[in-house]
Amino acid sequence: MADAPAYIVANFIVHDAAEYRQYEKGFFPILKRHGGSFFTYDDNPDTLEGPEPREGRVVLFQFPSEAAARAWYADPDYQALSEFRRAGTELKFLTLLHGLPPRA
Repeated sequence: MADAPAYIVANFIVHDAAEYRQYEKGFFPILKRHGGSFFTYDDNPDTLEGPEPREGRVVLFQFPSEAAARAWYADPDYQALSEFRRAGTELKFLTLLHGLPPRA
């Protein structure tokens, strides 16, 4: 049986655009190295229900498996790069979601 995909959802507020740009510049090569696909980002998400509307940017990307997602996050190159994100944003959450397995 093939692995189910895994998704990363993140929400953060950019407070230093120059620091965050440094993160963006290096992000995509590392994402691709781990088989990741970037789906979207939204700077104005619309909370349809719930008490806490999201502020800032929400991003969504996918990996072919949970193992690939965890390898991306643990990658020393990503961890070094993520220091720019940490310096330039206020992270609200970075969440791994398990996708459904392929249909038989």
